[in-house]
Amino acid sequence: MKSDDQVAELAAMFKALGDPTRLRIFEFLRACCCPVAVEETGEVRPVRGPTVGEVCCSITGAEKINSTVSHHLKELRLAGLITVERRGKNMVCGIDPRLLDKLAAYFGGKEDDNDCGGC
Repeated sequence: MKSDDQVAELAAMFKALGDPTRLRIFEFLRACCCPVAVEETGEVRPVRGPTVGEVCCSITGAEKINSTVSHHLKELRLAGLITVERRGKNMVCGIDPRLLDKLAAYFGGKEDDNDCGGC
């Protein structure tokens, strides 16, 4: 059996993903590969995910960030589904691959603590 904390964590994730816009954002981030950024100095560095602006542009088609997308990103972050970190002038979004493994294990029934009483 899962602990109360584990159940609450999963419930928060599923609640966050229950909103169609948040699910679209999560899917977009899950499908993204790591882009490369070229600094003004010419230095090239890997970025671990798209910027908030790129997420917004992908979801809404608008070129600027709107408050609705910001709210959805906050909800996904608070549910532990995404990370958002400042990189220079940008806020970069990403998904921890360990989270995807955790969700896959949950849905795949690969957890060791299954206790169904012999069913």
